[in-house]
Amino acid sequence: MRKIRELLRLKSAGGMSDRALAQRIGVARSTMTDYLERLAAAGLRWPLPDEITDAILEQLLFVRAGFKPGARRRVEPDWAHLAREMRRPGVTLLILWEEYRGAEPSGYGYSRFCELYREFERRLAPTMRQHHVAGDKLFVDFSGKKVPIADPVTGEIKEAELFVAVLGASNFTYAEACWTQALPDWIGAHVRLLSFLGGVPRRLVPDNLKAGVQKASFYDPEINRTYGCLAAHYGFSVLPARPSRPKDKAKVEAGVRFAQTYILGRLRHRTFFSLAEANAAIGEMLDRMNGHMMRRIGVSRRHLFDTVERPALTPLPAEPYEYAEWKLAWVGVDYHVDIEHFYYSVPHMLIRQQVDVRLTARTVEIFRGGRRIAAHARRYGGPRHGTDPDHMPAHHRHYADWSAERFLTEAGRIGPNTAGLFTAILAQRRHPEQAFRNCLGILRLYRGAGNVRAEAVSARALEIGALAYRSIASILDNNLDRPAAKPADDTMPLLHSNLRGPGYYH
Repeated sequence: MRKIRELLRLKSAGGMSDRALAQRIGVARSTMTDYLERLAAAGLRWPLPDEITDAILEQLLFVRAGFKPGARRRVEPDWAHLAREMRRPGVTLLILWEEYRGAEPSGYGYSRFCELYREFERRLAPTMRQHHVAGDKLFVDFSGKKVPIADPVTGEIKEAELFVAVLGASNFTYAEACWTQALPDWIGAHVRLLSFLGGVPRRLVPDNLKAGVQKASFYDPEINRTYGCLAAHYGFSVLPARPSRPKDKAKVEAGVRFAQTYILGRLRHRTFFSLAEANAAIGEMLDRMNGHMMRRIGVSRRHLFDTVERPALTPLPAEPYEYAEWKLAWVGVDYHVDIEHFYYSVPHMLIRQQVDVRLTARTVEIFRGGRRIAAHARRYGGPRHGTDPDHMPAHHRHYADWSAERFLTEAGRIGPNTAGLFTAILAQRRHPEQAFRNCLGILRLYRGAGNVRAEAVSARALEIGALAYRSIASILDNNLDRPAAKPADDTMPLLHSNLRGPGYYH
């Protein structure tokens, strides 16, 4: 347009030949002649009015790029069908153009074909401007809008999050309500999503929420370890959107808005009393939404998913992913790690070292340097210590065999008084294990005393309530278990020469 304006100005000034004009503006003489004819046909003269911008000038001079007025229009392909075909893996515009020219030898050339396709694509929804191959990307995010759920007893309203996922090529949509955006709900939603799809795409594009991305970065994002394990289990890669770049996940942004309108808008007058009830209603809306005909494409999301996207998904693994959470822990001096106030043993050589702990609902696995060093059944009650004898030093294993039942059995072999003493000692402690050393020390004290003496000491200890090791030792050392000597009988008369009898006074 700049050259055309310069041509019009120089031509109106006069004094230059056509050859000189063409050389001045840097175009061929035939091109310059064509420009002058177009300017004359449009009735344009120098100076041009201020309101004629370059865009308006181009529209006045060139009615439609690639067409000349009065030219016969060529047969156009079905652009909507071509847009659907472009979602298939390996399909390019060159392949589609070759097929088009095979059916229409007098059709458009390749450059014009591509230009017209881009014009059709621009008339679609903005998210269609990105080229998405079938089975390639799945966009996931939480909606900003929430689902109100009422407590059936108190009537209190609790808001649930809305998780939304959209496949890139087919726009096939999944949504569900979950209580939070925390890691367990985030992972659980993904497991149910992939089960719903019946296959796995090559890449997932999440937002940079903490449950998915530990540290957001354009160059090297750090994926949450549990989320990475989920990806490894199903065989997809995680490609987080760039921070503050919503266009990277425009597909799911549009899907979220559509889900809010189609799902939440239609359910706004319904009251839900449980998460399951809300998800059942959301499932009905999803079936309706995915079966709805897309106006410009001419088919539904479900049809596009069944015919184009589903065949491109990889199969699901045999077993669904079991949620597991990773934590860092330090090994204590007792070669146990503390997990939610329960203690699990590791080999004693790892005292005061840091380990990785993988927690599932049923197991606790402990890793060091990428190698599993211990595995335990997860505890929610009962004894707080879970100790594998193989993890203990050799001199500790002897004591590991002791239990309350064994101490009572050993005491019963001595006698009933000793058994009663041990029962009382074990009962006075909140945790019986805390009395084991006390019982062990008393058995050692009794070892050289004999069963009869031990029974007497136990009886004396029970009598005075002496239940500590030192008290038992004191009874033994001071012979407090033996009866005291009987005092002299006061009824016996004392005979002595210095004593006066009753006759002295009469």
